[in-house]
Amino acid sequence: MTTGYADEPGPEPLHEWRRRGFTIAEARRWIDDGFSIGNAERWRASGVYTAADARSWRTAGATPYTVDLWLRAGMTPRDAVRWRELGYPPEEAADRHLAGERPHPRGRLWRLLHRGEQPGGALADEERSRSMRELLRAGIPAGRARAYVESGWTGAAAVEWAERDVEAGQAQVFRALGLSAREAGRVLASGQDALSLMTEFWRAGVPIDEVADWRAAGFTGEEAARMRAEGIGVEQAKVLRALTEDDEPRREGREA
Repeated sequence: MTTGYADEPGPEPLHEWRRRGFTIAEARRWIDDGFSIGNAERWRASGVYTAADARSWRTAGATPYTVDLWLRAGMTPRDAVRWRELGYPPEEAADRHLAGERPHPRGRLWRLLHRGEQPGGALADEERSRSMRELLRAGIPAGRARAYVESGWTGAAAVEWAERDVEAGQAQVFRALGLSAREAGRVLASGQDALSLMTEFWRAGVPIDEVADWRAAGFTGEEAARMRAEGIGVEQAKVLRALTEDDEPRREGREA
C-alpha cells in the first residue's frame, strides 16, 4: 500500500532522534518501523504519538494530513479499514461513524452507479481532505462540514458560513447574490431563505448584481423596485449598507 512517503529517506541515526527530543525507547520504536524523524514528528503533531499507532493508521491508508478526520470521529484504524473496504470515502465514513452507524455494504443501486470506481479513491483528494480538516478544526460538526466539502467549498471560504449554520446549498446562492455570511445570517433570521430572496427580487425586476445592496440595506424587492422607478439608485443603498455594516459590531457588543 502506498503511504505517501515513498520518497522519504530512511530513519536517521539514533543520536539525531535524541537531539530532536525523542527518548531512546521512542526513537528505537520509530526507527524499527522505518519512520524518518520528520515523518514521526508529523504523525505526533496530528495526534498519533506512538510508532505502533502510526503504523496501524498508515496501514489503514491514512497520512498525518488526513488522520485527524478519523481521530475526531472516534475511529480506530480497524474502523477506517472496514469503512474504506466497503467503498466509503473518509469524510462520509467519519460522519456515519459519528452518527453511530456500523460499517455496512453499499446498496445495489449505489454499486451500479459507481461501478469501476476504486474503494477509497477519495483518499487521493488532498484538497477535499484539507478542507474537511480545516472545517473540523474550526469546530464545525462533521455532517455540516462534509456538506460544504461535497458542495465544492474550500475550507477557508466555508468556515464563516458554516459557523453561522447556513446550509451549504443556500450559502452558494447567497454568495452568488453577493451577500456576505453575516448578511445571509440576518436574512435567515428574518425567516427568509436564499431561494425566496432571489425569487422576490427577480420578480420585482431588480438586477441580480443589485440584490445584495438593496437587501442588506433593509429593503424588500418591492421597495427596491419602487425606489428604482423613482430614480433612486443602488448607490444610496450601498451607502446605507455600509452604515449598517459599521453599526453591526456595536450592536453585537451591546447584545453581548
